[in-house]
Amino acid sequence: MSAEVLGLTAIRRRAFVWILALVAVLALSLAAGIMIGSVPIAPADTFEALRTRISGADTADPSTAAIVWDVRGPRVVLGACVGAGLAVCGMALQGMVRNVLADPYLLGINSGASTGAAAAILLGVGTGVALDFGEHALQASAFIGALLASLLVYGVARSGGRVTGVRLLLAGVAVGYGLTAVTSFLIFASGSPEGSRSVMFWLLGSLALAGWGTPLAVVAVVVLITVAVLTISGHRLDALVTGDETARSLGVHPERVRSALLVLVSLCIGCAVAAAGSIGFVGLVVPHLARRAVGAVHVRAIPVAALMGAILLVWADIASRTLLAPQEIPIGILTAVVGTPLLLLLIRRLHAASA
Repeated sequence: MSAEVLGLTAIRRRAFVWILALVAVLALSLAAGIMIGSVPIAPADTFEALRTRISGADTADPSTAAIVWDVRGPRVVLGACVGAGLAVCGMALQGMVRNVLADPYLLGINSGASTGAAAAILLGVGTGVALDFGEHALQASAFIGALLASLLVYGVARSGGRVTGVRLLLAGVAVGYGLTAVTSFLIFASGSPEGSRSVMFWLLGSLALAGWGTPLAVVAVVVLITVAVLTISGHRLDALVTGDETARSLGVHPERVRSALLVLVSLCIGCAVAAAGSIGFVGLVVPHLARRAVGAVHVRAIPVAALMGAILLVWADIASRTLLAPQEIPIGILTAVVGTPLLLLLIRRLHAASA
């Protein structure tokens, strides 16, 4: 057996070990997310509350069961889904535009969702007769804003039937800045201190709106589909990283792949931001950590990035509701605190490697 084959086998085995280890860590993190909080819950009580709710029995303490199942359960599941979605979308964007500093903020989709949420909170958009979304008005308005932003970016970036990485990058930055200005104007012009605080909390991210229902189910399904499709399309992303001309020589149509993946990534980011607000650094830092763990081949790196992103956001949520309990810290602050030094370290190592 050649050294090349042995090396490839070792890389695959390493990726398999990483995935198994991360699945175990994620399971433990989900359990910790349910047990840890302003009211600590013992493992035995947590298990009993879950068993009681699933079996329909009535043996667990009602207040404990409510905290475990109705409050913390959906939070940890939503956190894992959003973290996984942002991480894999960040990795896909970095491959699509060939820029290792790209992340979901790049497309302006976060800004679009934030503008939609700000309009819903400050102006009541989404709660009137024309757009009556009931209790999900905030999430629906945020998703509509994200969808419109992605369509605008796509329209600006598309020229002559082609969507290049450079145009996508510039269009996303321009649209993002414009929508951020619109959101700031809505906050400034609203004259509602309470509404402005709600918008700012949304802009920094939160899982406080999590609950068992349609929004969580939609996010979970969209994220699972996104991870699966991006993993299957890993070789196409690998081709895009080498450049458009090389990708064409490998039988990959760069414009078609970018357009298709842009739609998928926009949908995933829009759902994630609509459910949890605007959370930064996950889609920027986690892809770098995944590549350092298993290499740059997307078929292996994307599942690892999904698991790492899920773990990171679950623990960020734990910290957000325990560090200053009973007050909750927006998750975006914590991800920035963790992500900034990691990003600086990665930039330093990239610079040293290129020197």
